[in-house]
Amino acid sequence: MDLRERLATAVKEAMRAREAGRLSTLRMIGAAIKDREIAARGEGTEVGEGDILALLGRMVKQRQESARAYEAGGRAELAEKERAEIAVIEEFLPQPLTGPEVEAAIAEAIAEVGAGSIRDMGKVMAALKARHSGRMDFGAVGARIKGRLG
Repeated sequence: MDLRERLATAVKEAMRAREAGRLSTLRMIGAAIKDREIAARGEGTEVGEGDILALLGRMVKQRQESARAYEAGGRAELAEKERAEIAVIEEFLPQPLTGPEVEAAIAEAIAEVGAGSIRDMGKVMAALKARHSGRMDFGAVGARIKGRLG
């Protein structure tokens, strides 16, 4: 079952179970995907699974930042709401790679593109994003790649 089908099924189940918070988050995900599809139509491209996973990853990061801001402002109830949304969104993301798996993926990507210096970092990142989108934090991976190439 692809991501869109899983989302549609989850919306139906949330409606049947009368889970208002979950349903709201699922509808928000659907609306974000639709917005991305409309934008892609204007560009003459299609939205694939990788694009949706990247979108979901951005949604999680936005909510994490919001939760931190709410906590810093003493708004614990809003921070908790953001965390609940994160939990729902993460159900549709693949499991993140473990530390050793990330290291193996980096080594494989470096070997694949024949990277020998820091100048090849973009090629390595592109290879990793093509294969592991949504499964690793590319901000943290960048430092690891620099360590190996630099």
